Amino acid sequence: MPVITEHGARTLPSVDVDSYNLEIRDEDGFVGDRASHGAFKAIIDEWREPLRKLGDDPLGDQPTKEVSKKELDAILAEGAPEAGGLIHSAIEAFAKELEHVIRRFLKTASWRDTEAIVIGGGFRQSRVGELAIGRTGVLLKSGGTNIELELISNHPDEAGLIGCAHLMPAWTLEGFDGLMAVDIGGTNIRAGVVETNLKKSSKLDKAGVWKSELWRHGDEKTKRDEAVDRLIDMLKDLIKAAGKSKLNLAPVIGIGCPGLIREDGSIETGAQNLPGNWESKTFNLPNCIIDAIPEIGKHETAVAMHNDAVVQGLSELPRMREYDRWGVLTIGTGLGNARFTTRRKKS
Repeated sequence: MPVITEHGARTLPSVDVDSYNLEIRDEDGFVGDRASHGAFKAIIDEWREPLRKLGDDPLGDQPTKEVSKKELDAILAEGAPEAGGLIHSAIEAFAKELEHVIRRFLKTASWRDTEAIVIGGGFRQSRVGELAIGRTGVLLKSGGTNIELELISNHPDEAGLIGCAHLMPAWTLEGFDGLMAVDIGGTNIRAGVVETNLKKSSKLDKAGVWKSELWRHGDEKTKRDEAVDRLIDMLKDLIKAAGKSKLNLAPVIGIGCPGLIREDGSIETGAQNLPGNWESKTFNLPNCIIDAIPEIGKHETAVAMHNDAVVQGLSELPRMREYDRWGVLTIGTGLGNARFTTRRKKS
């Protein structure tokens, strides 16, 4: 099988990956769990509980887990003052938790001297999330930590696909219009065609998602092999669509997946939110895909897989090159994380 880069590589074309999937524990468990989307909903519940006891819950009888990001944003913007105040209280409490998590990361050797952190994940795609992240930045700076918190610029749903282009050595993409990309999450699997637009810019800052498909596996009781088969079908459909539109695809597939990725493409740990056992030593997703899709165009298929937070962070490379040491946190089902050092060409 052709190999373009090792899976979970620590040295990528434009950055060194200093750390990813870092798991810090304290007496309450994993520190990162305090700053997930679920943690934010739990904080809202904590604020609602005493109000419920008084029969005065401004959100009524609706369970917090069923309140969407759009509904929270609407309450914040135009809801009753007390309901808006409840959401503001949750934002403040969550920002303090996120500040604590970031400070714990910055104390580790691999995150030391971080100059900026990109915040991605689904939580970022809401006004409530933006305000919580903005408040966290204020808390960090007022506490003497001079670090920039940047909101991920691409839509989080697309960032995990666009970043796959940065996994690839430049020569694998030259002469082609795009590549296949996969973003595997705790509730969703997304596959897409990333159009590189290299003629407009060789730095991939014009790359975008041409077409994608989404499957919410979290809504179904799905086994691992069924999930893989569904993903392969999505990839085949997209390859066929690209062919019909005369889009010349590079024979490479990039994958972002939760967990610590071994060099051979198996997953060591961190895939507990995926359907079935993805951490089995006998399971190898890149090999499964190559077996099912041995060629793209007239060339043998090559696959590069890395951690999903790493890939989402890579989507920001064109914007983050000004920093020497920077990281990414993805706030979703869990808290994904990665820290990078930008590689500079020697003059």
